[in-house]
Amino acid sequence: MITAFDTTLKEMPTEEASLVPAVTVRDLHKSYGEHRVLNGINLRVNRGETVAVLGRSGTGKSVLLRLIVGLDSPDSGSVCINGQNIGGLHMDRLGKIRMKIGFLFQHAALYDSLSVIENVAFPLEHHPRGMSASERTNRARQLLHEVGMDGDLGKMPSEISGGMQKRVGLARALALDPEILLLDEPTAGLDPISSGEINNLILKLQRERKMATIVVTHDLHSAALIANVLALLNRGDVLIEGSYEDLERSEITFVKDFLKQSQEGVCRG
Repeated sequence: MITAFDTTLKEMPTEEASLVPAVTVRDLHKSYGEHRVLNGINLRVNRGETVAVLGRSGTGKSVLLRLIVGLDSPDSGSVCINGQNIGGLHMDRLGKIRMKIGFLFQHAALYDSLSVIENVAFPLEHHPRGMSASERTNRARQLLHEVGMDGDLGKMPSEISGGMQKRVGLARALALDPEILLLDEPTAGLDPISSGEINNLILKLQRERKMATIVVTHDLHSAALIANVLALLNRGDVLIEGSYEDLERSEITFVKDFLKQSQEGVCRG
């Protein structure tokens, strides 16, 4: 049973705090008008764990990420980040929690008027430690090196490929050294080679940073490669949660159809 914790980590003994999931979603409901998007979602992500949320278009995958980061509010249910229920928090407190979360948007969402290095340095301008301009630049250089983009610092987003934009977006998501990473369709729209590069980069970051990661994707191959746990959504519910092998062994008709269509390249999310 998933428990929503109301105590912040700093109030807990270190050993106890280490047992609190990084992200806990409990009985989450969300509708837009008459359209029900999420219908009682439960999800838990521990530190160092990667959970891939799969499903077709309109199943609420991206909405789930928006609720987790506090960009939208659920109709009912709770989202806890490191044991803190974010529902109803004052914007100042929510802002501090968001600083622990890195978010890669589906289309990278880079600022067209800023160069690659300026895009990555942008989140650091309001860093609580008050970083100088040179410190921000050095930090951005380091992150771009980490994602293999240190040769394109001065280029504009329009001058680089979609896969390169995803790399820059990932570097920007890491700018504040987050404990939690949210990835919205990180391989969408990319060719197989670029997708493979992004998957390898995510695996590298997992090994080095041990973040709790939630990946929303329709890319079954990517999910099977990078995730410890796969959760398949259908009509706003988690239909099955487990390893890729668990999904393969499932006798649920929708799961079998989803796997078959994904493997045939028919299901395009």
